[in-house]
Amino acid sequence: MSAPTVVDTRGQACPLPVLKLRKALLAGAPGERVTLLASDPQAARDVPAFCEEAGHRLVSRDEAPAGTWRFVVERG
Repeated sequence: MSAPTVVDTRGQACPLPVLKLRKALLAGAPGERVTLLASDPQAARDVPAFCEEAGHRLVSRDEAPAGTWRFVVERG
């Protein structure tokens, strides 16, 4: 089993977090999970919309006190 994929886009503005998430998901097999770290508040809206449009499953979404969002996405 491979190590979990973590994509750290903290400090990067949208659309980069979604674009990098998409690239990481396409590199994996269906059912694999990717964790995205993002600091752009726009990601809180863009990531769920991307998952819905692209057929991926948003497993979890949390916001850390420092303003970092953590998303776990399963490839569809």
